[in-house]
Amino acid sequence: MTSPSFSICVYCGSRPGERAEFTAVAQAVGRWIGERGGQLVYGGGRTGLMGTVAEATRAAGGRVVGIIPRALVDKELANRQSDELHVVDTMHERKAMMGERADAFLALPGGIGTFEELFEIWTWRQLGYHDKPVGILNVGGYYDGMLAFLALPGGIGTFEELFEIWTWRQLGYHDKPTGILNTAGYYDGLLGFLAHSVREGFMGEWQMSLIRTGTDVPELLTALRAEVPLHPREDRLSENL
Repeated sequence: MTSPSFSICVYCGSRPGERAEFTAVAQAVGRWIGERGGQLVYGGGRTGLMGTVAEATRAAGGRVVGIIPRALVDKELANRQSDELHVVDTMHERKAMMGERADAFLALPGGIGTFEELFEIWTWRQLGYHDKPVGILNVGGYYDGMLAFLALPGGIGTFEELFEIWTWRQLGYHDKPTGILNTAGYYDGLLGFLAHSVREGFMGEWQMSLIRTGTDVPELLTALRAEVPLHPREDRLSENL
C-alpha cells in the first residue's frame, strides 16, 4: 500500500451544528485530503462533523486514522470503517498519538472538546514540544468571538487547562465544581463565544451549567466550596487520563 503523502489531524464536533455550511466545509476538508493522497487523523467517531470529514476523506481516496479512548467507543460511536482504528486506554494517549501521527493540525467548528484539543496542541507548540503548523478554519465567522478574546493579554495555557478539566467533567471523569472568576469582565468575550457555540448547536446548556462564573471572590469561592459533593464518587481521572 502506498504511504500517504501527508497527514492532517482535524479537530471538530461530534455534532453537525445548526448550519448546513458546517457539514459542507467538513466534506470539503475531507475531499481535499483524499484527492491529494493524504491521511486524516481524528478522534475516531462517526457522528457529526467528525463522521462527515472521515467519510469524505475515504470517499476521495484518502486514508483515515481514528483514535478513540475505550470509554468513548460507545458514546461517540467509533468509526469501524477507519483504515486504522486505535482504541486507547486514556485521553492523554489519544491526544499524544494524534499529535505524533499528524504533520499539521486543523480545527473546524466544535464544542469544548474541540477547544481543549486546539488549545493543548497550540500550547505544546508554544512550549517547543513540536513545530507543526496549527490552523483554525473560521467557517461562517464561527470562531470570531474566540479570536477577538484571544487578542487580549493572557496565556493560552490557562484556557487549555480550563477546557480540559471542563471536558473531563462532561465526560463523567469527576464531579468536582469548576469556576471562572470573571475579573473586570476579562472572560466576557470567551463566555459570549461559548453562548454562541450553544446557539450554533455544538454545545448544550447542560454543559454550560457545569461551570459557575462570578465576579466576587468570596461569593464564588463560597459557592464552589458549597458544591463540593458531600459523598464524592470515586474519581475516574487516573484510569482515563
